[in-house]
Amino acid sequence: MVHDADHVLAASLAEAAGRLLLALRRGPSRGADLGAAGDRASHHFLVDSIRDRHATDAILSEEAADDPGRLTAERVWIIDPLDGTREFTESGRDDWAVHVALWQRGSLVAGAVAVPAKAIVRSTVPPPVVPSIEGPLRFLVSRTRPPAVASAVATSMGARLVPMGSAGAKAMAVVLGEAHAYIHAGGQYEWDSAAPAAVATAAGLHVSRLDGSPLRYNQLNPSLPDLVICRPELADVLLRTIGTALARPADR
Repeated sequence: MVHDADHVLAASLAEAAGRLLLALRRGPSRGADLGAAGDRASHHFLVDSIRDRHATDAILSEEAADDPGRLTAERVWIIDPLDGTREFTESGRDDWAVHVALWQRGSLVAGAVAVPAKAIVRSTVPPPVVPSIEGPLRFLVSRTRPPAVASAVATSMGARLVPMGSAGAKAMAVVLGEAHAYIHAGGQYEWDSAAPAAVATAAGLHVSRLDGSPLRYNQLNPSLPDLVICRPELADVLLRTIGTALARPADR
């Protein structure tokens, strides 16, 4: 059973892990050492905090070996302790995040994303209110590996592609009304999208695979290589345009 406490816990843990990461960022470590320290510290904080409160819940984390016991667990916390490690190590960048989500009996039931450098935390309860947005279409894509399909879709729809780091930061930019959509293809895992998907869904946004099928979590293989998060009024035309682009071999 999901309680309000699960939503509160997800948000409080994401926020607290973000504070820990901000403190590390102010310290002497730089570059790869800072990234490794951030991944490690946030992971241990989140895992220890969850186990202190829910000792029998399973955990799937980017920073730990996968425990197959999660496949038969009733509740699984899916966490990315530091999404956007590269951006975290680069001075002045704010597009990195902390993801905390709870899967239960086939569905994501709670989640939170913190974007600590912007002092932003959004969670499934209370559900975020997505503001109106004006101006030309803006589609967010990976900063390091923007998918070819997104370029084709942007050309067809007259949109501008905006590169950004963390998946959580991109998803929250759509939630906050700063962009119309986030399009990704080319490889991710459950921890990259679980919390962003939970929060975006709670906010009333469209969330799916590029082919329109639902995102499924706590699977044997945690690879979940593509997704689209967008404003609901844009979903039909965006999915049709993505489908057309994917049907052209050169755009795959």
